[in-house]
Amino acid sequence: MTRLLGSRYLSTLVVLVLFLAMFAGGSIAYPGFFSLREFLNFFVNNDYLLILAVGMTFVIISGGIDLSVGSMLGLATMIAASLLQKTHLNPLLVIVIVLLSGVALGFLHGCLIQLFDLPPFIITLGGLYLARGLCYVVSIDTIAVNDPFFQAAAQSQIHIGDAFLKPGAVIGLAVAVAGAYVLRFTRFGRIVYAIGGNEQSALLMGLPVARSKIAIYALSGFCSALAGIVFTFGTTSGYALHGKGMELDAIASVVIGGTLLTGGAGTVFGTVLGVLVYAAIQELILFQGTLNSWWTRIAIGFLVFVFCALQKLFEAKKGTSVVGSSAAHEAAPAANAR
Repeated sequence: MTRLLGSRYLSTLVVLVLFLAMFAGGSIAYPGFFSLREFLNFFVNNDYLLILAVGMTFVIISGGIDLSVGSMLGLATMIAASLLQKTHLNPLLVIVIVLLSGVALGFLHGCLIQLFDLPPFIITLGGLYLARGLCYVVSIDTIAVNDPFFQAAAQSQIHIGDAFLKPGAVIGLAVAVAGAYVLRFTRFGRIVYAIGGNEQSALLMGLPVARSKIAIYALSGFCSALAGIVFTFGTTSGYALHGKGMELDAIASVVIGGTLLTGGAGTVFGTVLGVLVYAAIQELILFQGTLNSWWTRIAIGFLVFVFCALQKLFEAKKGTSVVGSSAAHEAAPAANAR
């Protein structure tokens, strides 16, 4: 147990305890909070955020940042709604087109960052404005989605006892499982950690850093577009302001989940817990009934401060233990020499 608590999973354990405490507190304070239905609602109401956060996890672990994900979500809803309304294409083909547009924007980000050695913050900030501007090029008005496939996805429910999941939540959970598998068990996942830990060392080890970084941003673009499709399932509309500010929600969920902003450490499971904490705060405020929804932002902002401070504390303790271990190793030969 001590070994586990001293490991890189300590921050994940902290956020798990936080979520359980919040869920327990809500269950005691509000009748009906402690139920499978309410727990599954966390995923149903935040399926798009979960998908965005999984893509963001890969980016942040690699030492980067992607500020364009919220705008890309909005653009995805606009492209899907416009194509369905004006061209009457097959909805599956529309989904493929939307996903490819997300991959293309992410690929562009990755190429500019890697090939020209430009800061991810600036490049993805440009992508944020580009995607949001393209939303208004498509239309300045809300575009309703009346396609039967999207309508069916919006209304479908997968029942689990007296609770249910919607297709978007199932997709979000599937993305989280796939992301966790890729990070934990594939060569690409190990390269992501290596790049975030020390990019120069990764290069000296002969790892394909350039194409991997481009792939990471392409993956983030794919997740953003997929989140846009899922968001369209829920709202059955495209609107230029959909996804405004969601990039900050995604980053906050990833940070609260224990991923280091400096890169090299983090898990998708921690990110899922970060999204659950976000969802729990929303539901607690809803059950309380008198607080404004903006208190969610206040609480999340406070938690980001706390978890950033905890990350620095864990890093400091880790550094102290490493120094102590090195000193002990150096002292042993000297004692033997005497």
